[in-house]
Order: sequence, then structure tokens, then C-alpha cells
Amino acid sequence: MSAARAYDVLVIGSGPGGEGAAMTCAKAGKRVCVVERDAVLGGSCTHRGTIPSKALRHAIQELVKQQASPWQRTSVVRELPRFADLTRTARTVIDRQVAMRTQFYERNDVDVVHGHARFVDPHTVEVLEERGAHETLRADHIVIATGSRPYHPPGIDFSHPCIFDSDSVLGLEDTPRSLIVFGAGVIGCEYTSMFRALGAKLNLVNTRRRLLEFLDDEISDALSYHLRDQGVVLRHDEELAQLETHEHGVVVHLKSGKRIKSDALLWANGRTGNTAELGLEALGVVADHRGCLTVNGAYQTALPHLYAVGDVAGWPSLASASYDQGRFAGTHIVEGRAEGRLLAHMPTGIFTTPEISSVGKTERELTEQRVPYEVGHALFKHLARAQITGSTVGMLKLLFHRETLQLLGVHCFGDQAAEIVHIGQAIMAQPGEASSIAYFVNATFNYPTMAEAYRVAALNGINRVVR
Repeated sequence: MSAARAYDVLVIGSGPGGEGAAMTCAKAGKRVCVVERDAVLGGSCTHRGTIPSKALRHAIQELVKQQASPWQRTSVVRELPRFADLTRTARTVIDRQVAMRTQFYERNDVDVVHGHARFVDPHTVEVLEERGAHETLRADHIVIATGSRPYHPPGIDFSHPCIFDSDSVLGLEDTPRSLIVFGAGVIGCEYTSMFRALGAKLNLVNTRRRLLEFLDDEISDALSYHLRDQGVVLRHDEELAQLETHEHGVVVHLKSGKRIKSDALLWANGRTGNTAELGLEALGVVADHRGCLTVNGAYQTALPHLYAVGDVAGWPSLASASYDQGRFAGTHIVEGRAEGRLLAHMPTGIFTTPEISSVGKTERELTEQRVPYEVGHALFKHLARAQITGSTVGMLKLLFHRETLQLLGVHCFGDQAAEIVHIGQAIMAQPGEASSIAYFVNATFNYPTMAEAYRVAALNGINRVVR
């Protein structure tokens, strides 16, 4: 074995969390090396998660718009593209993302080693490269950003041609006529929307009482209503008893006694952090039952020089949050301080149809905390821009302190929700009176725009305040 190459910082994983840490340290003058298990950079986010699934969603939406357009309607029956044709549209985006990120590392003099990393001791990692070569790397600080993979419970044969997870489903050739999505988290709800838009008969099995319980109740209810309106069968508070497989389909037996037959099953019930093969146990760093590592406010594990960011650090497991966590860990390595202020207003973006996005408190939280709040609504069907584009389903909901008018929460359901929410996020982050919804009343918004919903919602809320 060759002598170890020495670095200031070693980052394991090149997804958003790893990139954030590597770039922060490299720009501060640290000598950085990144180890990536795949042959190309970007991690699961770029190759198996966020980018391909959102590119697929966009392709499906464009197809649905084309079918609905009066300009496209003819007497000729058009053949729908195969599912594989739709997923191939993501390839160009992925290639551009990889090329761009490769340039980031090259411009910042970050070394990249491809292979599987395993700890030899607390400061040393051995990398097994694809062709069998070994390389030893040593660093003062190490950041684990290995991401996560779909959770595979025992007893389910994921090699069966009718059983998929959120990674393998992207390899489908044709859209199944019927599909059971087991797990109604963010990934399950997003894929339910996509496959239903392609005409598949959908059963969404939820192990909880309601969809996406972390959302404001009104937004969760709106999602449930619109999924049902689109023809999705929702089954709440269910548990799997048995999975029966056949050559051309599956039968899901639930503990409630229900049996559901379908052409295919998409298992979307949880994810597992990629920590099992790193050799962490020998260092005294133990992951939980889902492969996640416990970290402090600076993203340090039980060993102060060893950091964990992104999905392996647990909640919220969002690409946007992972990048920030990587930056914060990098800042702590470089400057010795933990910078986490932005985490107070971390937005959630859920790319169902329609979209959902939120930031700040929910009504349930404010009620439990006995905060005197009021609500302002803007229904999209009343906005000129929504009427022009035909995207009239949805609303913007503002929660604010009824005495100070401080903005406490923003919840949006509808077209462009993940974009619209950032206006409210910016105001929430302002100090003192600058975080008041009075800003929306006094600001001039371009007309017609979806952003105008803030003025409408703010006026609606202020009219509810009893002085």
C-alpha cells in the first residue's frame, strides 16, 4: 500500500452536502480532497433523486399541458410517449449538472478520488477504486456526506420485475396500468402525482393518519382533496401484513384486512443513510437504525474532527438543507464557529401537482404555543395571472402575529409554490418591524403576477384583525 496522501479536509461524498463543505473549505485556502463512490460527481441528488425526478415531472407536465391545449386537439389519436422516453429527457440535465460541478472542483483545486471509502483509523481513509487499486488518504478533518438510499425492509424482493423503489422506478420502460405506492411521504406523494398524470390507476398507502403531517393542516387537506379529485385512492393508517407477488403483478395484504391488486408496487416508505460500509463502528461512531449519525449544532459527530452533513445527519433530508449544512460544517472547520441562523427559516418544497411549499410555523404549532395569530388567504382563482395561465388551483396562506403583524408562517399550494414562498421567507428573516406583513400591503407588485398573492393575502388577514 502506498503512503497516505495528506489533506487538511477530506470529504466523503459529492452530493449537495459534500459540495458545500468542500467549496467552503477550498475557498478558505484549505487543501481538500473529495471521495466519490460513483464514477461521476453529483451524488444521489443528481443521478437518482432530485434532478431526474424533477426533470421527469416537468416532462410529464409539459405532456399534460399539450394534451389539454385546444390548439393541440385534432381528430388524430396521438400515441403517448413511453415512460422511458420521458425519463431520458433528464439525461441532458444530469450531464450538464455533472459538467458544471466537475468544473467547480477543478477551479478550486479540489482533488477528486473515485471509489469506496472505509476508515482505517480516525484520521485515515482507505479508498478501493473500481479497478481494484487502493489509495490511502489522511486528513485533519473529515466530512461524511454519503447521502442515503431507499429503505428496503426484510421480506420484500426488490429484484422482482414488478417491485420498485424511488431509484429503480426511473428505469421503467412503460407506465404501469395500475400502481400501488406504499409510503405517503414527500417521495411517495410526488410519484403518485406523476403516475396519475400519466393515467395509471393509483392506490397511495399511508402508514400515518394524514398526508405529510408536518405540513399545515389546511395544506395537507388540500393535497388530499386534489389527489382524490384526480382519481387517487388514499388509504390512511395502514400497515403491510404480506406482499404477494405474481409474474405480472402484486397483491398487497394490509393488516386492516384489505387486499390491493396492482401491476406494480413502488416502495417509498423511508430512506437509509449510507453509513453501513464506512467502518465507523471501529471508531466508536454508531449510526441509528436508519443509518443516520448523531451530530451537534456544528455537525460534529462523537469525534470532534469528524462531521456528518446531509441525509446521513437525518432531518430534514433536503438537497437545499444539505448544501447549507455542508457550508456550516466547512465554516466550523475553517473558523471554529457554528453558523446556523439560516436554518430558522428553512423552506420545504414538495413537487406534487400542484406544488407545495412552506416556511415557518403552522397553525397547529402556533395554537399549541398559545401565540395570538391571524390568517390571511389569497386564492389563486382570484389572481389575474392565474386566470391567464389557467393555473387557478391553489392558494397562498400567511400566518402572522395579530398584535405586531410579524410574519410567522407562509404556506403555499399551487403552481410555482416553491418559487413563491421565497418572498415570504425573505421578509420573515428581517429584524423587528421589517418582518411585518405591512410590507406586502405597502409594496408595489408587478401586475399581473403570482407574487401579487402576498398583497391580497396580507389585506385579507389585516381585515380579520379585531382591534
